[in-house]
Amino acid sequence: MELSDLRISLAVARTHGITKAAQELHTVQSNVSARIHALEKHLGAPLFRRHARGVALTTAGEQLLPYAERISRLVDEAHQVVGDEAPR
Repeated sequence: MELSDLRISLAVARTHGITKAAQELHTVQSNVSARIHALEKHLGAPLFRRHARGVALTTAGEQLLPYAERISRLVDEAHQVVGDEAPR
């Protein structure tokens, strides 16, 4: 499981769409789709239900969301702490 995949899934959940997430992340829709597919395959469960107006979280996606948010926040905090301790 890659941190970037979790962050992509957070963007998809926040924007309710693959295309909107791709725009927000400054990447192409096919990359977002591929990364979501890889994460779903790794976890063995679909995270999003695709429909005509975008996507919605599945039960598995709803369960993963707080962990993905927490992991992302912790990594950001770790970068900040290490950056604050780096010699200048």
